[in-house]
Amino acid sequence: MGLGDKAKNKAEELGGKGKEAAGRASGDRDLEAEGKADQTESSVKNAGEHAKDAAKDLKDGLTP
Repeated sequence: MGLGDKAKNKAEELGGKGKEAAGRASGDRDLEAEGKADQTESSVKNAGEHAKDAAKDLKDGLTP
């Protein structure tokens, strides 16, 4: 996973946490849900990047 991807995913996660907290504090359930969705999306992207990294590592390990 590239450093840029990691930073972008982390920023999305932190933005989601901020939205969730703001929504909870203001009683805005839609904003809170949007924040949770942003965090979930970031987690899915991270999982995909980790899977790509693992596949690349496996391929590199099998290639002489």
